[in-house]
Amino acid sequence: MPNRVPFNEELRSSVGTPKQAELLDSSPRSRVWRVRLADGQLVIVKQITDGGDVAADADTRFAREVAGLRLAGRASRPAVAPAVLATDPSSRVMVLEHLHDLGRTDDWMPGYAESLARLHALTGPADAGALPGSSGPTATDAESFLALAGALDVPVPPAVPDELAGLLDRLDPTPHHALLHGDPCPGNDLRSADGVRFVDFERASLGNGLIELAYFRIGFPTCWCAMSVTAAPLAEVEDVYRTTWRGLTGKDVPGDLADACAGWLIQGDALVERAHRGTADQLARVPAEDFTWGNASARERLVHRLSVVAHMTRDHDHLHAVGHLSSTMANRLLENWPKLRPLPTPETRPWY
Repeated sequence: MPNRVPFNEELRSSVGTPKQAELLDSSPRSRVWRVRLADGQLVIVKQITDGGDVAADADTRFAREVAGLRLAGRASRPAVAPAVLATDPSSRVMVLEHLHDLGRTDDWMPGYAESLARLHALTGPADAGALPGSSGPTATDAESFLALAGALDVPVPPAVPDELAGLLDRLDPTPHHALLHGDPCPGNDLRSADGVRFVDFERASLGNGLIELAYFRIGFPTCWCAMSVTAAPLAEVEDVYRTTWRGLTGKDVPGDLADACAGWLIQGDALVERAHRGTADQLARVPAEDFTWGNASARERLVHRLSVVAHMTRDHDHLHAVGHLSSTMANRLLENWPKLRPLPTPETRPWY
C-alpha cells in the first residue's frame, strides 16, 4: 500500500519499530513520512520512487541523495543537513534525523547564506568522484539563447558567440569540488535552533559554489517561487557567504559570480519545473507564449535574469558584449509585453 511505511527487519533492528506515521507532502519522485518509533523518537522516512523514471534512474537518485547527505554530515556544531540514521537500498528507503523547523522569519537570508557556504566548504579535491559534477549550460543552450535574440529581432554583437564559448569553458565544473545541494530552494531549507539545514539532496553534485550563491541575484532559478533580491540585502548575504567560506577554507571564493549568473541566463530549462526539463527548447517558446511556473511567468523570469547580467557585465572583461545583448533583449521584452511584473521580493517567500 502506498501509505504504508516501508520498514524492513533490518531497519527495525537498527533504528526501532514504527508506531505512528504521517504521510507528508512531497514530489511525485518520492514519498516522505514523519514516523514516531516505539521509543518515542521522531524520524523522517523517505523513499525514492520511480516517478515516471525507469527504475535505474530512481536508484541513481537514491544513491546520489544518500551520498550528498553523508558528505553534508561532516559538518557539526552546527550541522547543515539531517543525519542519515539508516538506509535500505533495495527499497530506496532512507531514515533521517527529524528536524524541528522554527518556521517563518523575515530575516532569513543571512542564515541561509552562511549555511550554504558551510555546506559548499565541506568537500575538496579528495572527494572527486563521490558525486557527479554539476551540470551547467551547454553549447546547445548558447545556440538557443542566440536564436531567441533573433526571434526578438535583436541584433547580436559580433563578439557574443566567442564570449559565450569562453563562458562555457569557464563554467566547467571539473576544477571545482564544492558540495552543491542542487536545488537550494525555499522549502528545502529548514530553520533549526542552531542554524539553517538543507534537505532533499537528490540533485547533489560537486562544482563551484558560486553556481548556488548566484541564486540570490538571478532569482532562485530552480525554484517555483522566483524572488528578486537587491541593494543592501544582496550585499549582506554575499558578504556573509564569502566571509564564511574564507573563514573555513582560508581562501577567497574561486570563480566569477557574473559567469555563474550568465550561465543560469542561457539555460532554458531553468524556466520550467524539473518534470519538463530536457523535453523542449524552452527559450524558443518565449516569443510565442508566456508560460507560467509557480509565482512568475517565463518572460518575467527572463527579464529579471537579462537585467541582472546586463548590470553585472557593463565593465566585464569577458562578457561585455553578452551584457549589451542582454540589456537590449530585456528592453525588447518589456516593449513587446509592457505588463510584465517584477519578480516578488524575499519577504513574500513561502514557508512550509
